[in-house]
Amino acid sequence: MRTPSEPAYPAHWEADVVLRDGGTARIRPITPDDADRLVRFYEQVSDQSKYYRFFAPYPRLSARDVRRFTHHDYVDRVGLAAVVGDEFIATVRYDRIDASGRSASGSADEAEVAFLVRDDHQGRGVGSALLEHIAACARERGVRRFVAEVLPANTKMVKVFTDAGYSQKRTFEDGAVHLTFGIEPTEQSLAVMRAREQRAEARSVQRLLSPGTVAVIGVSRAPRGAGRTVLAGLREAGFTGRVHAVNRAFEAERTEVDSVPAHRSVREIPEPVDLAVVAVPAGEVSGVVAECGERGVRGLVVLSADIGRDEQRALVRQARYHGMRIIGPNAFGVINTAPDVRLNATLSPETPERGRIGLFTQSGAIGISVLAALHRRGRGLGGVSSFVSAGDRADVSGNDVLQYWDDDPDTDVVLMYLESFGNPRKFNRLARRTAARKPIVVVKGARHNASAPPPGHAVPVGRTPDAAVSSLLRQAGVIRVDTVTELVDVGALLAAQPLPAGPRVGILGNAESLCLLTYDACLARGLRPQPVTDLTTEATTEDFRRALRATLADPATDAVVVTAIPWVDGVQDTGSAEELAEALREAAGGTGTGTDGADGVHEGEDGGRPAKPVVVVHLAIEGLDAALAERGLPAYPAPERAVDALSEAVRYARWRREARSPGRVPEYDDIDEQGAAALLEGVRGRLPRSEGDTRRSEPLNPGETADLLGHYGIAVRPVLPAPDADAAVAAAERLGYPVALKTTAPHLRHRADLGGVRLDLADESGLRHAYTELTERLGVPAELRPVVQAMAPRGVDTVVRATADPVIGAVLSFGLAGPPSELLDDTAHRLVPVTDRDAAELVRSIRSAPVLFGWRGAQPVDTAALEELLLRLSRLVDDHPEITAVDLEPVVVASRGLTVLDAGVRVAGPRAAAASGYPPWADLGPRRLPAY
Repeated sequence: MRTPSEPAYPAHWEADVVLRDGGTARIRPITPDDADRLVRFYEQVSDQSKYYRFFAPYPRLSARDVRRFTHHDYVDRVGLAAVVGDEFIATVRYDRIDASGRSASGSADEAEVAFLVRDDHQGRGVGSALLEHIAACARERGVRRFVAEVLPANTKMVKVFTDAGYSQKRTFEDGAVHLTFGIEPTEQSLAVMRAREQRAEARSVQRLLSPGTVAVIGVSRAPRGAGRTVLAGLREAGFTGRVHAVNRAFEAERTEVDSVPAHRSVREIPEPVDLAVVAVPAGEVSGVVAECGERGVRGLVVLSADIGRDEQRALVRQARYHGMRIIGPNAFGVINTAPDVRLNATLSPETPERGRIGLFTQSGAIGISVLAALHRRGRGLGGVSSFVSAGDRADVSGNDVLQYWDDDPDTDVVLMYLESFGNPRKFNRLARRTAARKPIVVVKGARHNASAPPPGHAVPVGRTPDAAVSSLLRQAGVIRVDTVTELVDVGALLAAQPLPAGPRVGILGNAESLCLLTYDACLARGLRPQPVTDLTTEATTEDFRRALRATLADPATDAVVVTAIPWVDGVQDTGSAEELAEALREAAGGTGTGTDGADGVHEGEDGGRPAKPVVVVHLAIEGLDAALAERGLPAYPAPERAVDALSEAVRYARWRREARSPGRVPEYDDIDEQGAAALLEGVRGRLPRSEGDTRRSEPLNPGETADLLGHYGIAVRPVLPAPDADAAVAAAERLGYPVALKTTAPHLRHRADLGGVRLDLADESGLRHAYTELTERLGVPAELRPVVQAMAPRGVDTVVRATADPVIGAVLSFGLAGPPSELLDDTAHRLVPVTDRDAAELVRSIRSAPVLFGWRGAQPVDTAALEELLLRLSRLVDDHPEITAVDLEPVVVASRGLTVLDAGVRVAGPRAAAASGYPPWADLGPRRLPAY
C-alpha cells in the first residue's frame, strides 16, 4: 500500500507499442520495485553505450544510482522503461531544470532528457517510441521543452532527436551536441510519428502473413477437426515454408501427421516458429499462448471461440508480454497468395485465385461468403492478394491490416466487412490516406445497434448515429455499401476497370427494354445516361464490337454499360459467349488494367484517349460470365447491380480528384486561444470530478458561454432576464425594440409551436400583452424563465452543432432548424477539424440546401458568413478537447450576415488525463496499441 509520502503511480502512462520490426514492447513508468531489473538491464549494455550515456566509463551502477533511477516523483523527475517479458530493453528519463540547468520544480517548463537502449535492441525504433511517450508525460506535467546533451559519436541517438520532427536549436558546446526543442505536437512531428506507426504496424501484419515456419497447435489424431483442416489448406496452397503439427495428446513415438512433423509441444519444435495457428478448446488457449511466448513464437492466429472479454484481455496482455501479436480469437484465419508464400492458414481448404484484392472480415461466415462470391467472379475479377479474418479482433484490427495494404504493391483494392470500430478516428485517418491511391469498400454489420458492441468485441461505445458515421466515412473516401453482394460487385469493378472521369454513361445492347432499365437506373443513382444505342436482337458480335468502340470514342461518355440477351433461335449465327467476350475486350482496348492511374483513369493502348470503364449486363448467356472475367470485364445479372457499382466508382473517382485539393484550415487574427483556455481552466476547476466517465460534462452558464464563443469571434445576441412584466419592459428599452419574448424552460425551449416564443414585439403595450398571455397560458414566470432579446434580421433559421463523440471525436453538424433536421434528419456531418472546402460542402450537402440559395425566388442568404461560423466553431472544439458539446440554435442567416440567437456549451470536468494529454479520440498522442 502506498504511504502518504510516496507519489501516485501514473498507470495511465502504461502503453503497448509496436516497434519497427513488427514486435511489441510495453512502455511503463519505472518504480522502486524495478531495482533488480535495472541492474540486470545495465549489465547487458555495452561499455560503449554506457560511455555515450554518461560521457565517461561507467561499468556498473552504484546503490545510489539505482535509487536515483528508480525513485521518481512523476512530476519533476520521470523515468520510463521499454519492457519485453520481465526485462528492460531501454530506459528514458527527464529531470526538470531551470534556466541555469540546475534541478528545478514547479513552474519551470524545461527538462533534460536522456536515453539508454540495450545494444541487442538498437535499430528497432525503441528510442523513438520512448521519446514520444516521455514527451507526452512531460507535457502533462507542464514541461514544454527538452534539452539533451549527446556525444557527436553517438549518431544513433542524435538521429532519434533530429528525426523526431520537433523544431530544434542545435549547438556544439564542450565537446557535445546540445539540443533544445519544443515538445508540443507539430504538423511535422505528427507526420513523422504516423509514418513510423505505419511502418511498424504494417511490418507486424507482414510478419503474420509471410511466415517461414508455421506451427498448427491442436491437430487432432483423427483425420478431422479445425487443426487438420488448416494442415490441408497449407498443403493444398503449396505453402513455401515449413509446417509442424502440435498436440499434447500425440503418442510419444508419433513423428508425423499428414506428412507433417508432429510434436507434443511447441517447445519441441527444433527451429524458430514465426506463426502459430491455435485450434484448441477455449480453456486451453492461455496455456498454449504462454508456451508460444516462452518458445519465441512471433505471432498467433487463434481460431478458438467462446472466449469472454476478460479472457481476451488476459490473452492479449500475455501475448504482448512476450512481444507477440494475436489475430482473433474466433478468427477464421489468414491467406497470402504471393508466389513466394502461398499461405492458407484458414478453415477453408480451398485457396482463392491470386489477384489484386485485399479482404478483411471480422466474421468467419462472411469471410467464407465473400471468398466464395469472389471465386464465382472468376480469375480475372475475384482474385485475392491477402485475406485476414480477425474474429473478435482482440489485438490485430482492421486498422493494422489497412496499414499493411497501404503500401502493399500486390493490393490495389481493399474490401472490408466490419462489425465494430476499435478506433474509428484512426480508421478515418488511415482510410483517407489509403483511399487517395486505392479504393476501400466497406460493409458494416450491426449498423443499427451502435449502443452495444457485438458479442465478444471489447470496443468503446459511441453515440453518433449510423447515418453520421456513413457520411464521415465518405468524407474519408471510403465506399460504404449495404450488403455483401454490393461489396463484391463494387470490388470486382474497381479491381479490373479504370475509374470513370465523370458521370456520363453510354448504354448499348441488343434488347431495347434492358437498355431502358439501365437508363432509368442511371438516372435514379445520379448518373447522366446518354442516348441508348439499340443494336436490336439481330446484332452480331461484330455489331457489339463496332458499337462499343464508337461509344468509347465519344467524348460525351465517361463509362459504358453493355447489355445483352441470348440470341433468338433462327437468327444467323451470331457467335458464342467466348467470341462476344473477346469482341468486347478488343473494343474496350486497354481498360482492364486496374485503378492506379494518377488521375483516376488510365491511358488506352494507343496512349491517346483515357481508358473508360466497361461493364456488362446480360441475361442467361451461358459461359459469358467466365469468358468476360478472364478478360477483366465485370458482368452483372441485373442493370441495377451494374449501375450501383458504377455509381460508387463515379463518386469515389470524384472524391479522389477533389482530395488533391482538400482545402485549408484558415487562420483568424481575432481568435484568442489563450483567453479561451484560461476561461475553460477556471470553469473546470469548479466542476465535479468525473473519474468514472471520461466524457461526463457540465453546462456553462450563459455568460461563460458567450465569453468563450466571443474569444473565437462568434457573437451571441444577448438576452436579458424578464422575471416579471416590468423587468421585460426595462430589458426591451435597454436592447431596443422590436424584441422577442422567449421562455427558456427546457421543455419549451425553441418551441414556437407551443407559444413559448413571441416575435416582433414593437412597443411596450405589445410586450406587456404578450407577457400576460404567455404566463396565463403556459405557467408562472419562475417555471418559464422568460427572457427578452432584440430581434435579428430576417433570414433562414439553421442549427450548428459540435459534439465530441467518445469514440470518433469531435463532429461538426449542420442543418436547417425545425422539421428538416428534427423530423427528416436532414443533417450533414464532418469530422473536426474542417477545412474551408469541408465547410462549403457541409452547407451544400443537406437535401434542403436550396432554401439557402434562393429557392422559389427567395433572397439567397450569406453562405460565406455561415461557412466562416462553421470554421470558427471547428477551431474552437479542435483547440480545446475538453469541450464536449456546442449547440448554436437557432442561427439566423440573412442575406447579409448572420445572428446566433442562442448557444449552449458543455465542458468535461477534471479527470485522469490520458498519457498524451489529449482525450482518447484526439489521435494526437504517442503511438500505442489499444489497451486491454
